[in-house]
Amino acid sequence: MTDATTHSSSRQAKKLGFLTLAVMNIVAVVSLRGLPAEAVYGLSSIFYYLFAAVFFLIPVSLVAAELATGWPEKGGVFRWVGEAFGPRWAFLAMFMLWIEVTVWFPTALTFAAVSLAFIGPDQRWDEALSTNKFFVLSVVLCVYWLATFIAFKGVSTFAKVSRWGGIIGTIIPAIILILLGFAYLTWGGAPQITLSWDKVIPDFTHFDNIVLAASIFLFYAGMEMNAIHVKEVDNPKRNYPIAIMLAALGTVVIFVFGTLAIAFVIPHSDINLTQSLLVAFDDMFRWAHVEWLGPVLASALAIGVLAGVVTWVGGPSSGLLVVAKAGYLPRWWQHTNKNDMATHILLLQAIIVSFLAVLFVVLPSVQAAYQIMSQLTVILYLIMYILMFSAAIYLRFSQPARPRPYRIPGGDIGMWIIGGAGLIGSLLAFVFSFIPPSQISVGSPEAYVSILVVLTLFFCALPLLIYQLRKPHWKDENTDFAPFTWQVEGGHPGIPTNSSAHTSDVVTRQSSHH
Repeated sequence: MTDATTHSSSRQAKKLGFLTLAVMNIVAVVSLRGLPAEAVYGLSSIFYYLFAAVFFLIPVSLVAAELATGWPEKGGVFRWVGEAFGPRWAFLAMFMLWIEVTVWFPTALTFAAVSLAFIGPDQRWDEALSTNKFFVLSVVLCVYWLATFIAFKGVSTFAKVSRWGGIIGTIIPAIILILLGFAYLTWGGAPQITLSWDKVIPDFTHFDNIVLAASIFLFYAGMEMNAIHVKEVDNPKRNYPIAIMLAALGTVVIFVFGTLAIAFVIPHSDINLTQSLLVAFDDMFRWAHVEWLGPVLASALAIGVLAGVVTWVGGPSSGLLVVAKAGYLPRWWQHTNKNDMATHILLLQAIIVSFLAVLFVVLPSVQAAYQIMSQLTVILYLIMYILMFSAAIYLRFSQPARPRPYRIPGGDIGMWIIGGAGLIGSLLAFVFSFIPPSQISVGSPEAYVSILVVLTLFFCALPLLIYQLRKPHWKDENTDFAPFTWQVEGGHPGIPTNSSAHTSDVVTRQSSHH
């Protein structure tokens, strides 16, 4: 999940080069927060990262590019799924995106709280503070509510903070982590994992090895965000795929080498999901005799997470506001302030985040709560991706003549291969996400699975119920949400159409006839 901004506007006349777009995508996707979870696997993490890149990262990137250029009207994933399957499933997809981010906040902020705990000079005391539930809870609540009030000020207030936060808190620490980890190995440090080629392929006789790896898919989530910039790319047919491949390569390199750097330094048995990144940095700095860098880096990581959270507080809520004004949520949800920010949606989001954060204090360990929240985020996000991949494949048949400035190469077979790989990968990861990992103590496995199943069913049933109860007066008469193509043409999402015009052209043509 991205910890960096993807909302910085690129409407300038100057076209984006492929290198600029590649860097934007790397900043959008890469987060160092999850590396310790994969460091548990040692060398076999390489296999998982490459597998997830082939079956998820590349399909998401290419499918989103085709959908964003073919249906550039407002709405994003709501628009794409709605064109294929109608507004009910589109609303489910959009709601999943909003609620998934809401569930993700406590896990991202737990990492920020742990980073802040490590700013102190005494590592043993820092580690104790980072496991103190009340310290973690107070940081999560203070920072989140602060971010919410900053979001009320409008996008321009925090755009700069989030862009620089991504560079200071993600890219620079990633480079330092990789350089020090491999320097440690090169200059005689004893690696904490066995370095042999046979360790790269995981031992699939242990079913648990598959489970925690399902969460690796979400590491790569977010590449669809920058598909909105595809129209601003110079020569998109050639440069967009190049930018995507460079970004995918850069992302995989940071994840693979960053994970290995942690695995070299921290023994397998000592890896902790919330602390190990900071402990690895501290160990490396001690080895390199630059201990004073520890608090500096902990501060940088905290800035990166905080900046990302501030940005993400405003992002999906703005998307949900567009959908609400199109008539899919009651008027209460559509309330905005003078900066056009969705104040009621933001407040509701803050209340849900506060409730989930309090669960951290109730559950047996911060690590167990962290794992449940992380897995729920994966499950909800994957439902959105399953709908997105299905829509992309289906639209090749229901709207075959629709102009697509970027089209996945290889015709319909190319779409079946790329979109199909993403769909199957997402479905497998979805199923595996419900199985408790044996590497982490999550209390009772039955309770763990039950909590995940109940929460997933609840969050899926909620948007379907809201959709069923919608009223005509919910629609804002000033909404700028364009109707779906099949609505304009008087058809249904399930009936194929050979129309070769963009929605805006059809609307213009109809209004000139009246």
